[in-house]
Amino acid sequence: MTKYLKAALLSALVFPGIGHFSLKKPLQGSILAGTAIVCLYFLLNAVVDTAQELSVKIQSGEVPLDAAKISELLSQQLAGSDGQLVNIASLLLIICWTVSIIDSFRIGWSQEKKGDAIS
Repeated sequence: MTKYLKAALLSALVFPGIGHFSLKKPLQGSILAGTAIVCLYFLLNAVVDTAQELSVKIQSGEVPLDAAKISELLSQQLAGSDGQLVNIASLLLIICWTVSIIDSFRIGWSQEKKGDAIS
């Protein structure tokens, strides 16, 4: 498997930035992985907070145990200001992941071309 393909697949299938570490580019890998970790932390934190609020309402009897009502409540909560921040974090994660794939492919490609030119 070529170096650029391996790096792109690592970044695509494992985690953003991992392909950069395999290409001996730890600074870029750390930046991409760190950005992805922060986005994931924010997203998971928002999901857990929302689930806890909803479970308290269900346990207290404020919300009936009905899938349609629960779904409606979730969509209402995500429509608030936190919902917009969740959307921004999701978009940033997708952008980070895409940049990681493309950049690791690009770096691996150039490293392999330089290796072929030296040989």
